[in-house]
Amino acid sequence: MACLPLGKLKLEQLQRLLHTYTSTDERVLIGAKVGEDAAVIDFGDTYLVAKTDPITFVADDIGWYTIVVNANDIATRGATPKWFLATILLPEHRTTEEMVEMIFAQLSEACRQYQITFCGGHTEVTYGLDRPIVVGQMLGEVEKGKLVHTSNAQVGDDILLTKGIAVEATSIIARVKHHELRETYSADFLQTCMEFIHTPGISVVEEALAAVQFGKVTAMHDPTEGGLATGLYEIAEAAGVGCRIEYDAIHIFPETEQLCLRYDLDPLGVIASGALVITVTPQDTPDIVAGLREKGIHTTVIGKIIPAQEGRNLCKGNTTVSLPIYHQDEITKIFV
Repeated sequence: MACLPLGKLKLEQLQRLLHTYTSTDERVLIGAKVGEDAAVIDFGDTYLVAKTDPITFVADDIGWYTIVVNANDIATRGATPKWFLATILLPEHRTTEEMVEMIFAQLSEACRQYQITFCGGHTEVTYGLDRPIVVGQMLGEVEKGKLVHTSNAQVGDDILLTKGIAVEATSIIARVKHHELRETYSADFLQTCMEFIHTPGISVVEEALAAVQFGKVTAMHDPTEGGLATGLYEIAEAAGVGCRIEYDAIHIFPETEQLCLRYDLDPLGVIASGALVITVTPQDTPDIVAGLREKGIHTTVIGKIIPAQEGRNLCKGNTTVSLPIYHQDEITKIFV
């Protein structure tokens, strides 16, 4: 049998697996479903929101990445990230005490910054790895009237994008290919790119929790592996709707454009933590955009939710094509 390629499973296969093998009960409000960022469990007066996500592409700042990426998915529910556990897998013959100390320190510092309690997990040196892998498990809490569903995007909604794309990919490319890129780009340019994880930053917690204060948010989703295009497709799939995206409205950082061009990567298909997709009722769009911009968060309207039968479309000038989906993140090309 053929081996699967790097990246996410195809949506059709994942949907079948989730339908066949996952389970639920009367307290699970949102369980395993394509496009939904986190599970939601009824805990009486509030909902408990639960998420797990690994960091596999990077070794530098791995602790920071783990906290932020998992906290993002809690916040897209309108929930506050509160409790964190980590499974830390370390490579045999390459792990030092200093490496382990660094990972724990990064996890601890990021938790302190976001007022998250680091309350457990598991650590081991593991056979067959060539780099550390950290799998995060994040728990959060939200009042019952404030929960946001990815699957609740409605026909007629505006689609907003915060910051731009692709923050995380820009940092990863600059870090992984630094030795090669320094022959072409200045040290200042590469340092700026490497620091993208902090500025403009891969966290979307602030904008996710702020957006729901400014108007009617119907859905939120942070595009990660597979990029913005795949994230948009996942929203549409979860909600059973179509979408029309205006390519020219998507903010692509100039640094991102240069590095993606250098390695022939589509910016729409590279890992995109740092951006937040928000669907909102049109009458609330001005207030939400203005509120986020007042907080210094660049926010633009990039499209519209449309009926499913009208498709999932990307408009470039006078040309309309099907919105692409990237089962294999474009960034994997730099590791080949």
